[in-house]
Amino acid sequence: MLFPKKKIELEEGDYYLTPEGYKCFTEQYHLKRGYCCESGCRHCPYGFDKKTGKHQ
Repeated sequence: MLFPKKKIELEEGDYYLTPEGYKCFTEQYHLKRGYCCESGCRHCPYGFDKKTGKHQ
């Protein structure tokens, strides 16, 4: 699936660092982006279930 690429400026609250040092994007960021990437993101506000491949 192809998604339009647009540069989204990161602001405070858009992500946090996990204990392992990875960026984890928040619901705030996903809503700002405006679409589901279907990667099974931890804070997906679009209801995507990676196990079933469907949106709830």
